[in-house]
Amino acid sequence: MRADHLLSECSRTIIRRRSNVFPLITEISINPSGDPRELPAYGTAEASHYLGIPLATLRSWVRGRHYPTEAGPRFFKPVISLPDPELGSLSFVNLVEAHVLGAIRREHRIPLLKVRSAVDYVQRRFGSKHPLAEQKFETDGVDLFVSRFENLISASEAGQLAIRELIKARLRRIEHDASGLAARLYPFTRVNGSDQPKFVVIDPLISFGRPTITGTGITTSILAERYKAGDSMDALAEDYGCERSQVEEAVRCELALAA
Repeated sequence: MRADHLLSECSRTIIRRRSNVFPLITEISINPSGDPRELPAYGTAEASHYLGIPLATLRSWVRGRHYPTEAGPRFFKPVISLPDPELGSLSFVNLVEAHVLGAIRREHRIPLLKVRSAVDYVQRRFGSKHPLAEQKFETDGVDLFVSRFENLISASEAGQLAIRELIKARLRRIEHDASGLAARLYPFTRVNGSDQPKFVVIDPLISFGRPTITGTGITTSILAERYKAGDSMDALAEDYGCERSQVEEAVRCELALAA
């Protein structure tokens, strides 16, 4: 028997055996579009850390929450739709959605039911599953979204303007691709202030979507580990060919250092 024919037979045998051992593999399709931005990639605690959103709040947004009523317990549906609810991990698109929603949580304690209603409203108007992660939300969706809270925030124009600016400040930290879907996120690395440097980026196509120093691919976790081990900021900057300010923001992203 020729070698190439033997190899072909072996390959078919391996494929058959794999199909027998793992008959369900070809039937599972969490991400049929093949877009890495929609794959489950971030645990809830990890996403909470990157976004600076309390874990309990983020968990309510992605898993829903039970609440008591006179008629008995009821359940709020999740505000953010995960790619695989049973797995419970966020995709990059989910990360961006939570980043945007963080604007209404920090200054305006909007009830979860109202947030869910507002997201549903924008979804229907845009005909999109993830409108908060789309570029057109910045131009056409913010006013629609905020209008659903007008009786809860403030009757004054100042109150409406304040929440619009908070949302727009977060939208400025998102870059979109040619199709209009979010492609990169520059998370806030400091507790206060919307005008923060964009030294740290989350890009699903770089380092498996972990935070890195912008334009380098150097993960913030590596720098933070070396800093905790005793390396100085200046030494890290020299070793990785970065500015000290970049290293400081990278370490701050991981360790929540004071600004």
